[in-house]
Parts: sequence; structure tokens; C-alpha cells
Amino acid sequence: MSRGPSSAVLPSALGSRKLTPRSLSCLSDLDGGVALEPRPCRPPGSPGRASPERRQKAAGAPGAACRPGCSRQLRVRFADALGLELAQVKVFNAGDDPSVPLHVLSRLAINSDLCCSSQDLEFTLQCLVPDFPPPVEAADFGERLQRQLVCLERVTCSDLGISGTVRVCNVAFEKQVAVRYTFSGWRSTHEAVARWRGPAGPEGKEDVFTFGFPVPPFLLELGSRVHFAVRYRVAGAEYWDNNDRQDYSLTCRNHALHMPRGECEESWIHFI
Repeated sequence: MSRGPSSAVLPSALGSRKLTPRSLSCLSDLDGGVALEPRPCRPPGSPGRASPERRQKAAGAPGAACRPGCSRQLRVRFADALGLELAQVKVFNAGDDPSVPLHVLSRLAINSDLCCSSQDLEFTLQCLVPDFPPPVEAADFGERLQRQLVCLERVTCSDLGISGTVRVCNVAFEKQVAVRYTFSGWRSTHEAVARWRGPAGPEGKEDVFTFGFPVPPFLLELGSRVHFAVRYRVAGAEYWDNNDRQDYSLTCRNHALHMPRGECEESWIHFI
């Protein structure tokens, strides 16, 4: 064996065969006797810099496609490893059984009939019906509005509640509109604040407000009634629209409904 000043140690049996380094980051280039500046090797298992794409794939991020031949390990952790219970027990008593409202049961029955019947269906629904025509369609609506400064326009009813619109004269910028209603013949009352919807009338001299309040399930029994009146506060004064001292009222009645068999099973909801 011979040793040169700038050459690596080579066995004589290899002759002039060059050694191929496993990593240029750890060994010098042995070709031509020119030594490259060595760089420190990373210990096995130490973290190194990687491109964002490789980090995304290594983290198993959604959308990172796994190439053929690669294997990805998934970790599963149970709740007890995090200090949580493996199971939760809920005890139900007889008194905890839910009470299904009658109007819900009636709609389930309707849906069942739609699935099984081969003929057109005729049935009745129990719902709140206004005891008055829409005031906005009356011929003297404009005159009433000028006299009272506030007037109910119309109401709509559903299982979720009662909603409607109110028109007021634009006396001042600051104004408040609310609806006072009762389910007990005025033995107890509730109020719903109306929200401004936009201007109306000629030259914006009137404003329209919208309101709504929920209906409890017991009101969907035949004969149940809701009474309400509209209050308008502006410029330090208070004005009411109570249907000429008769109050606005709605009564739960049977409403006939005809359903063609060819309609969709869920289309009955559009008739309510």
C-alpha cells in the first residue's frame, strides 16, 4: 500500500478503481484527488429541513396523495388515554318520556297516508286563523292610518308562530313599535318588539315594521285564541291600533286541505 500527500489510502488490489461515497455531505470527492469541503453529517433520526410538500405528506394532511409503495401509519387513541370515560350512561325515567304535540302527530299521519294511499287525499289541519280580514286591503286603510298614526297591515300563521307587518306615519326619526299579545284573555301579557323594514308611502312619509312571536303547542287545540294589539311610541307620545277597541284575535280552527296523489310526499307543507 502507498500513501500520497493528497490521496486517500487505496488497497493495491483495487488498482486505480475509485471509491464511490455514500453521501457527498459526509465524504470528500475522491475523483482526481481534489477534496471538497466536508459538511457535518446529521445524526440518524435527527430532524432535517424538508420542503413544504414533504412536510404536508409526512403530516398526513388531507389532500396529500400517497405514492405507490409508500405506507402510512395511523395512530388510534382511546378516550381513557386522555383521561376521559370510555362510556356514558344516561338513565331515562318514565316522567322523562317526551310528550309529542298533537299537531306533530297529525303531520306524521299525513305523511304516512301520502306514502300508502293510491287516491287523492282530503284531510283537515288544526291551525290559527285570523278573525279579521287583512286591514291593508280595506278601503279605509289610509284614513285609519292618518287618524291612528299606526295600523296593522296583515298577519300570517304557522306552527312556528305568528308574524306580520305594521305601518306607521313617519312623525320623527326615533320611534318604537311593539306588539302586546296574550294567550289567556289578557290575564297575562307578553310583548314582541317590531323591527324596521323600510320606508313606504309617498315620499317616504310612512314606515313599515315587521314582528313575530312564537305559538305554544297547546294553542293548536280547537277553540284556542290569541289576542294582540299594536303600540307605537314616537315624539314622547303613545298610539295604539287595537282594531277599534275590539283587539285583533286568531282562533284555532279546522282547515280543509286537498292533496292530489301525484304531488310529492313533502309537498303538503307548502299548503300550510
